[in-house]
Amino acid sequence: MDYLDSLVGYLGGAYLWVKALHIICVIFWMAGMFMLPRYFAYHSECPAGSDEDAKWIERERRLMRIIINPAMSLAWLFGLMLVVNIGLKTGGWLHVKLTLVLLLSGFHGMLSKYRKEFAAGERKREGKFYRMINEVPAFFIIAIVLLVVTKAF
Repeated sequence: MDYLDSLVGYLGGAYLWVKALHIICVIFWMAGMFMLPRYFAYHSECPAGSDEDAKWIERERRLMRIIINPAMSLAWLFGLMLVVNIGLKTGGWLHVKLTLVLLLSGFHGMLSKYRKEFAAGERKREGKFYRMINEVPAFFIIAIVLLVVTKAF
């Protein structure tokens, strides 16, 4: 732990740039996390094997590979840089935030699984399910932003 403690403040003048990049990546990640379940809702309403089905499969693949996955990876990278810069002894808010981000990353993995199911021609859920889970990222974002801004504990 002494080594990590010695890194506190290592970003120096780059701190605000890293913080800005982190926020930008989180915005792109969340935009994709809101879009993908909505895509699934529309996709679930078209016949498997149709031309429309193929178009949705490609849209979902591109959204995940071009926006969501890179944005999440970079958000994690910049976020961990910020954590090392401020140190782990900042209070319980940071630990709760990191737990929520881990859970949100698990939700990301779940959406990736659903995308693969659609690509394989499987229709396990109805559009209503995807419309409901479309709201999940909002709960995470509200909690995470409140923790970061207020540092309540």
